[in-house]
Amino acid sequence: MVVVGGGIIGLSIAWRAAQSGRSVRLIDPAPAQGATFAAAGMLAPVSEFHYQEGALLPAMLESAARYPDFLRDLAPADGAVGYRRSETLLVGVDQGDRQALADLHAAHRSAELDVEALTTWEARDREPLLGPRVTSAYRVPGDHQIDPRMMAARLIDRLADTARPGGRVSIVREQVVGLLRRDPVDPDSGVVGIRLADGTTIGSAEVVIANGVGARTLDGLPRRLELPLRPVYGDILRLRVPDRLRPLLGTTVRALVHGGSVYLVPRADGTLVVGATQREDGMDAVSAGGVHRLLRDAQQVVPAVAELPLIEAAGRARPGTPDNAPLLGRVTGRDGGAVGGLIIATGFFRHGVLLAPLAADITLRLLDGHADHRWNAFRPDRFMPANAVPTAERIPR
Repeated sequence: MVVVGGGIIGLSIAWRAAQSGRSVRLIDPAPAQGATFAAAGMLAPVSEFHYQEGALLPAMLESAARYPDFLRDLAPADGAVGYRRSETLLVGVDQGDRQALADLHAAHRSAELDVEALTTWEARDREPLLGPRVTSAYRVPGDHQIDPRMMAARLIDRLADTARPGGRVSIVREQVVGLLRRDPVDPDSGVVGIRLADGTTIGSAEVVIANGVGARTLDGLPRRLELPLRPVYGDILRLRVPDRLRPLLGTTVRALVHGGSVYLVPRADGTLVVGATQREDGMDAVSAGGVHRLLRDAQQVVPAVAELPLIEAAGRARPGTPDNAPLLGRVTGRDGGAVGGLIIATGFFRHGVLLAPLAADITLRLLDGHADHRWNAFRPDRFMPANAVPTAERIPR
């Protein structure tokens, strides 16, 4: 099989497939250098819960629960991928933030999610460096974190080292530009391989498209398939915590600051990740305004941030969809059956790291010929007029 795209989704799918004994080629000119490179790695299905995205919640909770098993074979020592079980604090700094968090907490309770309201004294007992402007706080014990760069590096290493009887695993650092069809003149015929930018073709019985926004530009997609992907850019910062200020934080802190959101994620290596903006301006460079806002808001939450050296500012595009949910599954052809040899796994937006284990397991089941109808709301062809998901199953923005 071929996996197109070496971000956290493509790497995880390739790893699961390799574990099953399949021959796998993962093709990407620069694995793990896109959205994965910038991701903060919060495994936070509860903190990431957004209004009107209820269909995503079961997937996020299930994928978070699968992480320990997923990592057991990948990295028996949690530290090898930066997996930390420390909890998350949700905080706000003004009355509007307090009300917004109270409303969110009501939604948490309605969904029976584990969230505990704290007094500001209790919050500061957990995190002494929280600033005086913090006026409300909630504890989310089940939301953890992982370092996506470490996880991706581990996946690449394990794929490079994996050997299965009768199988072969390789990483091809080239650009895929199109799909090969069984009948070249019929755009709805089965997929039998891919074409690289240099004209080289690689045959494969199964092709998984997991290259983020780039999926929409591939030649040879089924004629009726629409992949309504858009690049949602984000700025994210990394700062170094001097020894005299360690530990700056023991938990991830997600904050509302005058209605805007910011998160602070402490890493075991003494760095702090601060993110992230969300913009659709088409600018693939770091936004000066975004950097300013992140630092300003982070200092409202933890004033000591002003004393930290800024060591990196990164900007990357996340693949968004109209309903903020992934495009995951096989594609229906004009005869109502699945287009053979093709699986779509993209559009994970801000949830790629969190949903990686579930996406890998769903894809593996599809490769084995089994579809899990619990995830029909994520069908990649759901925006095609003939296959539109009923309104009750859609996830409004």
